[in-house]
Amino acid sequence: MKISVVVIGKSGRLLKHMLEHYVKLAGHYWKIDVRELSAGISGARGVSSKEIVKKESERILSTLPQDAEVIAFERKGKEMNSLSFSRYLQDAAVMSIPEIVFVIGGAYGLHQDVLTRANQTISLSRFTFTHGFARLILLEQLYRAGTIMRNEPYHKGALCDKNH
Repeated sequence: MKISVVVIGKSGRLLKHMLEHYVKLAGHYWKIDVRELSAGISGARGVSSKEIVKKESERILSTLPQDAEVIAFERKGKEMNSLSFSRYLQDAAVMSIPEIVFVIGGAYGLHQDVLTRANQTISLSRFTFTHGFARLILLEQLYRAGTIMRNEPYHKGALCDKNH
């Protein structure tokens, strides 16, 4: 199964090494494709945040394959723990979903058009993260999910999921 991560904006150079590290590790379990889309509206001054989010959503929507399962990260989304996330990915693989696309918005979040296209929304946390940190957390969780599925020793948490 292919997993794509579509993110608005580029991550800073300080995170670059860690992002590459987790892409490589998660790549042992999934075919990973990370797509960085430009943030904002180039050369525009005095543009409202609503206009920026709309333009970013057009970029996002143009990259989404029709047959992909789309998961948008949104603060009001469903909360999952690592075991639930691993189980979700395992179930998707069993159901032969060809591609899952995770979408991480820019500074102003995601437009309703992207949320409507998404099959579901997930919250990483009640905290607010930069898109770079959100991307790092997602990539680490993809790696962790793979290790949980293969019963490898990386995940130190309980292997019994009492809450989900």
